[in-house]
Amino acid sequence: MQQLIGLLKQYGIEPDHTTSLIVIFGIIFLTAVIIHFILHRIVLRTFEKRARNSSHLWLQIITQNKLFHRLAFTLQGVIVNLQAVLWLQKGSDAALILTTCAQLWVMLYALMSFFSLLDVISGLSYRFAFAAQFPLKGIFQGVKLLSAIVIGIMMISLLIGKSPAILISGLGAMAAVLMLVFKDPILGLVAGIQLSANSMLKMGDWLEMPKYGADGAVTDIGLTTVKVRNWDNTITTIPTYALVSDAFKNWSGMSASGGRRIKRCINVDTTSIRFLSEDEVASLMQARLLKPYMAARQEEINSWNGGQQENASSVLNQRRMTNVGTFRAYLTEYLRQHPMIRQDMTLMVRQMAPGAEGLPVEVYAFTNTVVWLEYEGIQADIFDHIFAVIGEFGLRVHQAPTGSDVRAIAGVSAP
Repeated sequence: MQQLIGLLKQYGIEPDHTTSLIVIFGIIFLTAVIIHFILHRIVLRTFEKRARNSSHLWLQIITQNKLFHRLAFTLQGVIVNLQAVLWLQKGSDAALILTTCAQLWVMLYALMSFFSLLDVISGLSYRFAFAAQFPLKGIFQGVKLLSAIVIGIMMISLLIGKSPAILISGLGAMAAVLMLVFKDPILGLVAGIQLSANSMLKMGDWLEMPKYGADGAVTDIGLTTVKVRNWDNTITTIPTYALVSDAFKNWSGMSASGGRRIKRCINVDTTSIRFLSEDEVASLMQARLLKPYMAARQEEINSWNGGQQENASSVLNQRRMTNVGTFRAYLTEYLRQHPMIRQDMTLMVRQMAPGAEGLPVEVYAFTNTVVWLEYEGIQADIFDHIFAVIGEFGLRVHQAPTGSDVRAIAGVSAP
């Protein structure tokens, strides 16, 4: 201010204190307007035009998140603060008010610039495969929350003229309240770190969590919530910490393996299980898939029975092929020859424990695709074939009596 008064006196002007302040504030305001015009109307507009026409992804992301706009506002606040220190008398009310406002402005837009920088990093990271392994959005949200708290404390300390250390030490008494208020963000941040460190979940994984009605692809991993787009396109929101405290199923292992499991039973009526007759053996020998098995099996049985001629009077003393065993052998060979079944993964047809619904014969195999529609089509085709050929082995599928069965037993014709 003294420099300005001296300058005015050289031109024969005797300014008072009020006039000097008006002139100084006018200079500061005019300088701020000129700098704002240069930065926002010329520099940033030119940069945005080049970014829109550029093929560089990082330029477009920076422009979308307004990083340079917020940095420009921060720079304007710094310049105003420097002008206040340069032109105004140190310790005066005007200098105190203007520098305080400028510093608050700088801290606010510095925080917003930091937010934009995190958004830019987040936007760029999603373009890389390795970033999908980490819940970056939740981590960035946690960093934003901590940054906002720190800047908030600094702004309050500036307004009241106290050291930030005093406010921080006073927060110790409010720790319990803060823990209650920020319980979900804290739990979510810790859960996100655990999910990442243990490779439990990442973007795009198919998650199944019946407790929350979730059965679909993970579309967002945030600080407090995880969004799942279900198979019917509904959206389920799950608390992030629930993925650590509760159990869930992640289908990503199946997708990574390249094969999806078929594990389904067909219930055979146990009253239809019997030994094969000679005519049935001869008939089944004509089947291309069964011929090697039938020939080897028949040779083995004949060799065994050849040593038991003295006990041939009873069927219990001889070995014979059963229709259900031959059926299992046929299904095993059928799956081995199927072009859509992986042969490098577990493949078997096995009997389960019989019960009131008959003898379960389970098909256990893996398709060579993990695409849901293709998988369902392959599985349906296999069991279509099984239901169609089971009668060729003299077997029947167990089925509870229907209304038409009851009417047939009673001798009443169906309407």
